[in-house]
Amino acid sequence: MLREEVYNFAAGPSVLPESVLKRAQAELLNCRGTGMSVMEMSHRSAAFQEIFDEAKAALRKALNVPESHEVLLLQGGATLQFAAIPMNLMGGGAADYAVTGHFSRRASAEAAKYGSVRIACDSSDTGFDRIPAQAELHTSADAAYFYYCANNTVYGTEWQYVPETDAPLVCDMSSDILSRPVDVSRFGLIYAGAQKNMAPAGLTVLLLDKSLAGRAQPFTPEVMRYDVLLRHDSMLNTPPCWNIYMLLLVLEWLEEQGGVAGMEELRTERAGLVYALLDESRFYTAHARPGSRSGMNVAFRTPSAELDALFVQEAAAQGLIGLKGHKAAGGLRASLYNAMPLEGARKLAAFMKEFEVKHRV
Repeated sequence: MLREEVYNFAAGPSVLPESVLKRAQAELLNCRGTGMSVMEMSHRSAAFQEIFDEAKAALRKALNVPESHEVLLLQGGATLQFAAIPMNLMGGGAADYAVTGHFSRRASAEAAKYGSVRIACDSSDTGFDRIPAQAELHTSADAAYFYYCANNTVYGTEWQYVPETDAPLVCDMSSDILSRPVDVSRFGLIYAGAQKNMAPAGLTVLLLDKSLAGRAQPFTPEVMRYDVLLRHDSMLNTPPCWNIYMLLLVLEWLEEQGGVAGMEELRTERAGLVYALLDESRFYTAHARPGSRSGMNVAFRTPSAELDALFVQEAAAQGLIGLKGHKAAGGLRASLYNAMPLEGARKLAAFMKEFEVKHRV
């Protein structure tokens, strides 16, 4: 198939804007007149420093990051932060964790190695199909921080509010960052793997309240210490240079689309097309309850596992790929990240309707 015949609904690594890929292609062998690819540049060179600084500035602008917070562009993936966060912020004490999906559950289990994890809420009893309301959260007076995952890629749920808590907020925004406005000043730490809305896999972005640095437990590896990483401006070791360059291109594209506000309008329209079909259908079942539904990942299923498999097969034949659900949840999942064109959601909704008519008993 040709690229224009394919819509990629994979949960990550995910679709990137075509114009960004074409620009990267054009600059692959000679970036900014240096005669080198970004992949060949020294991270200590003036040429790369310029790219690095522009990427940080563009991210600050896109999310209106206040001066109280620093932008860190790191290796290790979001999963590394499952351990880095308690090592840096828990101090061997306690922290509150909201367990509302696959990755927040994994994060809480990892954090328990470094202190006391107190479960503020746990929606596993209903299959992670909802986000608990503020009144359902059990917070601790002595918690070092409150941890939650803003958007759950596996189960298709998303927090529609920012929790109120006395402890600093720590949030995994890997799968919905840059898709809707966020008041960064309310958070002690926001972190996100880049491979869904920002860049290829291999880059992790942190937005850190600088006042929280310097609290690491003594055994914390140097490469994971926030105070050390701040002091070295993300360059204690070689950063993921190519991914940072790609982040810059994506952020420039995002600004051309109207910034985060433009992305929020688009995500609402894209997801609305699919959810409207699900709500009208007696064939499909949406996993997430209304009020907790994700604008990025739509999890659903047909009446049987056999039909789910057939759906994936027939969709792929029409250029709709990456629709198989996560192994932890099964079923089907359509990821509608920032770079997914509206036409992709339209084509998916049309296919879903055709498949229902064809296979409905």
